[in-house]
Amino acid sequence: MRFSMPFQGREEARVEACRLALIEGTNRRQLCRRLKISPTTLYKLLDRYRSDGAAGLAERSRRPHRSPGRSDAVVEAAVLAVRRENPAWGGRKIAASLRRQGIAAPAPSTITQILRRHGEAMSAPGQKLWKRFEHGEPNALWQMDFKGEVAFGGGELHPLTVLDDHSRYSVVLQAANNQRRQTVQGAVQAAFERYGLPNAILTDNGPPWGYTDDHWLTKFGVWLIEHGVMPWHSPPCHPQSHGKNERFNRTLKIELLDRCSFADLGQAQKAFDAWRQRYNHHRPHDALGLAVPAERYRPSTRVFKQTVEPYAYQPDDIVRWVDINGRFSFANQRLKASKALSGKHIALRPTQRDGVFDIVFRHVTLRSIDLNQ
Repeated sequence: MRFSMPFQGREEARVEACRLALIEGTNRRQLCRRLKISPTTLYKLLDRYRSDGAAGLAERSRRPHRSPGRSDAVVEAAVLAVRRENPAWGGRKIAASLRRQGIAAPAPSTITQILRRHGEAMSAPGQKLWKRFEHGEPNALWQMDFKGEVAFGGGELHPLTVLDDHSRYSVVLQAANNQRRQTVQGAVQAAFERYGLPNAILTDNGPPWGYTDDHWLTKFGVWLIEHGVMPWHSPPCHPQSHGKNERFNRTLKIELLDRCSFADLGQAQKAFDAWRQRYNHHRPHDALGLAVPAERYRPSTRVFKQTVEPYAYQPDDIVRWVDINGRFSFANQRLKASKALSGKHIALRPTQRDGVFDIVFRHVTLRSIDLNQ
């Protein structure tokens, strides 16, 4: 006889096969050919049937009793501990973190399997590959921005973020309740006192950084220049120039802001400080070859000084004072500098073209004027 349904997976067919095989005089080899099973399979079924009856023929798990290749429980516990502390990390980052702790880490693919086995869903969205550019040394450039307003119970929360371009080291992560110049300047000055001065700071074109090409200089920019730091601005509608800070803000959102709520600014700052410590010293960074930012960062040798030092312009410079309206007198004209420079001395520096002068504030050339026009 032949079964009308596939033999595998049908308990009733197995029971019938065993009963037919146990009939006296049955040719079991022929029965196997009719059932399209091997004699070995039939005799295994008969052993189970004789031992436990029909119940012994139920489907059994094919999972091995032992898994010699499975990760040690201690290693799995270490993997899950890192994952619980950093819910957005994948296999590569967790492996690098374990090695940094002196733990023999399994392969990233093995870590991914461990996470899946324990119900830790992993997402792998497609990412566009960008050509990366970075400055060759720490403190050559810092990138600064606000992470937008974050809703929370204690009023307004505006995370201020400042990142070193070379190392991705977070030098400022401030829980601010506004975006005013005094708030920014206080946080940046604290970073200057702790880490020293960068050569330049890159921001976008919104307040309090700057506005338009004609009014790019603000009082905050003037303060930076007076302390020997060049204010840079990214081109309008070009977020790629600010890419590292944008990426940092996205990581901050995924790993902290989306997972926590804060009752007040103090609680937010405490959480920011803890996350910043982990980001700088424990979180492997793909762009750094899975090193952590602290391994590539070092403080600046340029020391911040509270008092602005006098500045000596060049001998051929024509020095002028800027009034409260941001204007100065030159060649019988009232010319515009910037209101941000009110009360400051600027210089007009002759160029190789007759009647054309550069307007200079300390070490920064602001723009040129042509008296011929």
